[in-house]
Amino acid sequence: MAKLRTGPRHGRRSTRSTGRSSLRGRRTSLYDSASAALDSWLPTILTAGGAVAVAFFVYVSVSGEVPRDFSLASIPSAVLGGLDSIASSIRDNAFRLLGVGLFPVLAFIATSALLIGVEPWRGGGFWRRWAAWACFVVFALGCLALFTPGSRVGATDLAVVSAGGEVGQAMVGSVWAVIGWLALLAVGSALMWPRSSATAVREVPGVIDAIDLPARVIWVGGALLAAVVAFFNWLGRSRQKTGDTPMLAYDEPVAVAPAGHPDFAQAYPPDEVVDVDYSEHQPTLDEVELAVQGGDIPKPDLRIDADNPAPQVERAPEHPWRVPAINLLVDRTQEPSARIDNTHRAALIEKTLASFGVDSKVVQINQGPTVTQFGIEPGWEVKTRAVVEKDERGKSVLDRDGKPRQRVEEVSRTRVRVNQITALANDLALALAASTIRIEAPVPGKPVVGIEVPNHVASTVTLRSVMESPPFQRAVTRSKLALALGQGVTGEPIVADLTKMPHLLIAGSTGSGKSVCLNSIVACILMHATPADVRFVMVDPKRVELASFGVIPHLAFSSIVTEMDKVVGTLQAVIHEMETRYKKFATLAVRNIEGYNRNPKVSEPLPYWVVIIDELADLMMAAPFEVERQICRLAQLARATGIHLIVATQRPSVDVVTGLIKANFPTRIAFAMSSQVDSRTILDMAGAERLLGKGDMLFMPTDASKPRRIQGVYVSDQEIEKLVAFWGAQRLRSTIASYDHLLDEAKEALEAEAAADPVMEQARELALEHNRISTSLLQRRLRIGYPRAARIVDQLEQEGVVGPAEGGGSREVLTRSDEEPAEEPYD
Repeated sequence: MAKLRTGPRHGRRSTRSTGRSSLRGRRTSLYDSASAALDSWLPTILTAGGAVAVAFFVYVSVSGEVPRDFSLASIPSAVLGGLDSIASSIRDNAFRLLGVGLFPVLAFIATSALLIGVEPWRGGGFWRRWAAWACFVVFALGCLALFTPGSRVGATDLAVVSAGGEVGQAMVGSVWAVIGWLALLAVGSALMWPRSSATAVREVPGVIDAIDLPARVIWVGGALLAAVVAFFNWLGRSRQKTGDTPMLAYDEPVAVAPAGHPDFAQAYPPDEVVDVDYSEHQPTLDEVELAVQGGDIPKPDLRIDADNPAPQVERAPEHPWRVPAINLLVDRTQEPSARIDNTHRAALIEKTLASFGVDSKVVQINQGPTVTQFGIEPGWEVKTRAVVEKDERGKSVLDRDGKPRQRVEEVSRTRVRVNQITALANDLALALAASTIRIEAPVPGKPVVGIEVPNHVASTVTLRSVMESPPFQRAVTRSKLALALGQGVTGEPIVADLTKMPHLLIAGSTGSGKSVCLNSIVACILMHATPADVRFVMVDPKRVELASFGVIPHLAFSSIVTEMDKVVGTLQAVIHEMETRYKKFATLAVRNIEGYNRNPKVSEPLPYWVVIIDELADLMMAAPFEVERQICRLAQLARATGIHLIVATQRPSVDVVTGLIKANFPTRIAFAMSSQVDSRTILDMAGAERLLGKGDMLFMPTDASKPRRIQGVYVSDQEIEKLVAFWGAQRLRSTIASYDHLLDEAKEALEAEAAADPVMEQARELALEHNRISTSLLQRRLRIGYPRAARIVDQLEQEGVVGPAEGGGSREVLTRSDEEPAEEPYD
């Protein structure tokens, strides 16, 4: 028995030792073959390296780029520098051709060289599998070309050449190239697994017969699919055609080839350049932040001989715009508010209402970031009467005391009226120890009365929290003007679309959150829209509210409009752009901007325009007639052309927000107001005077009969600075079209209108009657506005009737009616 147990163990041990010896023998033969191959290749490698070094030395000596009088000690550094330059060039060209696919290609080549060097002669199975792997590697380049990472490798931008390089792009660039690319996968599979591939091909007719699908249908379907793919490919190429070269939003060129660059030698011939020193300048975030704060952006230093000016160098090609990542914004969760016993407050509400004879019951409790809404279900108002009980004979039934027994009988049952609850708002605020409460009677879509009680500590609603919500993600896929407004009283995110509003009127007292709302709207659009999608026209008479957005490339004009005398011309320029777009729509027989951008004949889609006016009251005080007329014209006609208005004011009186302006702004936002009259001016109802401030607002959409209470999003100054710096850096590197020519056209139109003004002749007569005139004098005598009077005074100065402006507001009249012209001397 011992031998039976020991025998197999001994046999297994001998088998293991034999296997280890054979494996060790294979490794030794493999190492010997690799060493022999390395010994045979080493002289060739050293010879090639020496030839490259000698060739480089001869090249730099002949070309003159390296001084001829260097010593022998500098030869190694020169050779190493040349080899580094050649290696960089090879690396850049390799990544340009293959992209990230260079790594699998190198791995495939190295593996093939090692296997062939170890055993040069192999059978047909090896070469068949080698060809299959070659097909798979080339197919992988096409797969990598479908991705465009935003990184760079040396001088190669993978966002331009894709991860598969130019070779991968060529594989997926057309219909026939895609067919060939897919054929590589089929050929590689057939070479790697010939039997399985042959079996699969033989089974195809049987599958077709099983599903009763004629071969003709397959061929026709394939042909139709190829035709559809070819059509969309042609449509994509037609959309990529560019028209005129876009103009820069500022005068300085943003990118010029530096000295020593090959493009520099082509643009500046050596015979024409005298002492040109142009160092390449890349903007930094510090410079962009300096520009945000109002400083000048540093420009490259140019020193060019005035006698021999060099020709202008072409700008670098425009880089594609990139939108910022969501992590640029603060990911701040809602601050935990102080623990509130909502059950106790609900019982207190029921007790208070019952003490005033109002039967009610709290059926809903919705806690939001700022307020908690208690849903009150009104009870019943029951009327009863006392009835004397009688027996069968009709006599009264007596009790123990001998008195007639009475019973209570219900006469009627009616619901508690809503105004009985709303009339007790102050009593409820007193019982709950709240500063103010708002009663929404009833809540839209619910059979309850909402009592909104402020929380002790309000939570902050960040822009990122609303932008990451599913409602906003769905809205941003449909529109480039999706807005994240805030959270409702139940904590749900509130999202709106500016294209459906189509214009927005914002009003609120000082410190209520109006400016923060404007900044959050602009920041929300900047987070998902490029300058090719949306352009801004900003009017900021206060000069500080929108100044931080002065360097973003989304501005339609070169700067933010802050001067009062330029507002009328700016609005007129927007009207000219609107009329120009309508003419373009008429040529293509389309109705709106969506139909125009979808038309296959359009090579460059039109961007949306958002006109933001921060303070309407200042404009209405300076030029009420012109501003009201232009705003109403834009509000009535600009929606179809993709131009939308956002107008804000802190003085919502009837002389600022006129009836015409209100009629054309159906969507409104009201922050905390100082009086009920202001609330009725904006919302046509009371309620805004009971808001808490600091972003607490009432949002009145176009499709709602009652406003909705929202806690607006908050965007800090640091977030805005990061966002502006992100877009400002792209503006310095890329070109963007400017619409400043519209301002010049509007100025010429206004001057022509002023020249043809019938009041002009009256102004001349009035000037000839006085020694000095002023703009206020023309306003009083001719009964016109300030901008019109100022234009008339400027026109009189150009005609030589009045002199230039002096220290005061009046000007000297140069030509008087009582002066006689001097006699001309004889020749």
